[in-house]
Amino acid sequence: MLRFKNLGSGSTGNATLVQASGLRTTRFLVDCGLGLKQLSLRLAQAAPSEGAPVDAMFITHEHSDHIGCARQFAQRHRIPVWMSRGTYEALGSPDFDGLLHIAADGQAIDLGELQVTPFTVPHDAREPLQLSCTDGNAKLGVLTDLGHATPHVLAHLAGCHALLLECNHDTDLLENSSYPAFLKRRIGGPYGHLSNTASAAISSALAHAGLKHVVAAHLSAQNNNPSLALQALLSHDAPGWGGPELSVAHPTEGSHWIQVST
Repeated sequence: MLRFKNLGSGSTGNATLVQASGLRTTRFLVDCGLGLKQLSLRLAQAAPSEGAPVDAMFITHEHSDHIGCARQFAQRHRIPVWMSRGTYEALGSPDFDGLLHIAADGQAIDLGELQVTPFTVPHDAREPLQLSCTDGNAKLGVLTDLGHATPHVLAHLAGCHALLLECNHDTDLLENSSYPAFLKRRIGGPYGHLSNTASAAISSALAHAGLKHVVAAHLSAQNNNPSLALQALLSHDAPGWGGPELSVAHPTEGSHWIQVST
């Protein structure tokens, strides 16, 4: 069984727990952009464990709302950490005390009950990676922090049964915001963040009868709101099978547990 729970999503910090259960349970943390106390609290609430809170971690890129307490958390609990070579170098090549593993585009990571495949995305970071996750049956796509969806991105997410999908900003709100012009250009540019409209187009492009859940994530607190994100995702003509269930990850409360099934 494959399921996931976002623990927090947005500029205040990003983290998502993915769990695959079979002969044993594998818990996998995507990003670690919270403080150590908050991360520990949210993990304990989501999935109490007497041992290490997770079995492995993956850092998508070096921005502070994604890296957070990763090194401290990994060393405290002796958790292996995957990230790209570029992300590691952008962090200043810190010592992870033997826990670091280098990830690369298209190279699957076998975590027992869970297999994770990173893929490159266009974003203003050194070597950003996003992920697909599978238990051998169902498939989850994690797609936040990118400026646009390339054919490479869409190919890696084809056939997903659930998506955690960035819906960062409403184009009009961003354009009329008090942000300086350079920041508007960065956010709305091809290496920035996805608008609601762009996210809706991605959801539509990936739609199939087995896509049952789309969770809007990484919403800007200033330039978006849940209603606008959901309205955009609903704006495309609904497929004959009705379309996926839609929800929004809260900046600090995240989402409920969502089961990914075929």
